[in-house]
Order: sequence, then structure tokens, then C-alpha cells
Amino acid sequence: MASASAAVGNRSVALTWFLRVLVVGYLVMIVALPTGLVAQNTFKDGLGGLRTALSDPDVVHSLLLTVRVAVMAVAINLVFGVGMSLLLVRYEFPGKRALSALIDLPLAVSPIVVGLALVLVYNPRYGFFGQPLSDRGIDIVFATPGIVMATCFVALPLIVREIVPVLEEMGDDQEQAARSLGANSRQTFLRVTLPGIRWAIVYGVVLSLARSLGEFGAVKIVAGKSIGDKETATLLVQREYQNFHQDVAYSVSFLLVVAAVLCLVVVAILRPSTSHHATPKVKQ
Repeated sequence: MASASAAVGNRSVALTWFLRVLVVGYLVMIVALPTGLVAQNTFKDGLGGLRTALSDPDVVHSLLLTVRVAVMAVAINLVFGVGMSLLLVRYEFPGKRALSALIDLPLAVSPIVVGLALVLVYNPRYGFFGQPLSDRGIDIVFATPGIVMATCFVALPLIVREIVPVLEEMGDDQEQAARSLGANSRQTFLRVTLPGIRWAIVYGVVLSLARSLGEFGAVKIVAGKSIGDKETATLLVQREYQNFHQDVAYSVSFLLVVAAVLCLVVVAILRPSTSHHATPKVKQ
């Protein structure tokens, strides 16, 4: 019996180590190795590649445009994401499941399809809304608004799916208690609901920002071939690599990787500080 138990224990330990090695090897091949090669090629000549890239006005403009688009997309998604989360959790209405499925649509649909759909709707020549808007001097596609819309679409679920589980776990008992004490809807949201979901909002915003900074497919379609003017960092990486300016392409790619890693580090630092599942107290 003892020898059989020892054999089973040895097999269990061996299986555990095998699974660990398999998972680590998979992550190394898929994530760590490609990212490491980008960093290696960026610094193969020291800081020369980064200096060259950052001295190029097109690179600086693309980075600033990327940050501006990402911030606008995150701000828009934050407002509508919180509203949609409250709508899905706190209210019952016809089509609720359909709305929930639509929110997850960006996770299932290719971003290129999203970009094409925006072009079909907002193209200034034949788009359903594009032609009337163009007649009034408002351009959507092949302009910054189209890039922001495409980025909003692909990043929206990251905020909603962080907030919805927290709202469901919180329940609405304390909100009802606050209303029974005379708090109006605004006071209930600011004093009860918002403190309970604040860390879910932080995580969703940070993840949405990281996703927005790296969006390529949808932005590629709605930006068209406008080099320099409406070219985000991801589009610039493709152009520079295809033009055999690998040092610039690697440098900008490395900067995007650093931005994404910093977003994840922020989440990791904030997460242990307090629990977003903590139940807020009702302020009377």
C-alpha cells in the first residue's frame, strides 16, 4: 500500500511539473520570445534606434495621435460602459440578452470587419450617414473621429465585463437603503455604487487603454492611406517595416510594448492595495 501510494504521488508530482513546463514553454514561445526579440532588435545599436525614431516628426505625430485617440476612446467607453453595466445588472427590459451579446460582439468579430462596416456607413461618398454629414463639413472615416469610433468598438467590452460581475456581487440592498434614507439617484450612485465599483473601473480603464494603444485592424480600414496625418503608431510600424526601416519599426513597437506592460503593472500594483469586492458603507 505504501509503495502504491508513493508511486501515485510520484506520478502526480511528475504530471504537475510536466504541465508547468508545458505552460511556461507555451508562454515563452507565444509571448516572451517574440517580445524579447523586438527588444533585442530595438537595442542592437544601443539607443541609436530610439533616438532616430523619436527624432522623426512622423513618428512623434503618430505616437501623439495614438495617445490622443486612446484617451478619447477610453473616456467615451468609460461613460457608456458604466451606464451599460448598470442597465444590464439593475434593470430588466426586453432585449437585455441581445444587448449583452452585442457588447461581446467586438470579441468575436474581426476588427477589420468593424472597420469595413464603419466605412460602409460613414463613407462621405456613398455611406448611409457619411454623405449627409460630409455635406455639413463633418468627416468620420479617413479622419480622427472614425479612428476613435473604431477604437471604442474594439475596447468597449473590457470595461463592461469588469464592472458587471462586481455590480452583480454587490447587489442593490445598500442602494435601496440609501434611497430609503432620502438619497436621490445621483447621491446613491456617487456614495454607494461608485465606491463599490471603483477598482473594477480602474482595471477596465487600464486594460481598455492598453487595447486602444495597440489597435490595428479596424484603424487600418477607417484611416485609409493617409500617411503622416491620420497614421497611428501601429500603422506607422507596418509602413516603416515594409519600407525596410526596421530600426524605426522595432523602436515604435518596443514603445507600444512598454506602454502595454506599464498598464498591466499599474493593474498589478493597484489590485493588492484594496479589494474591489469590498462592500461600501452607506453614508447617511
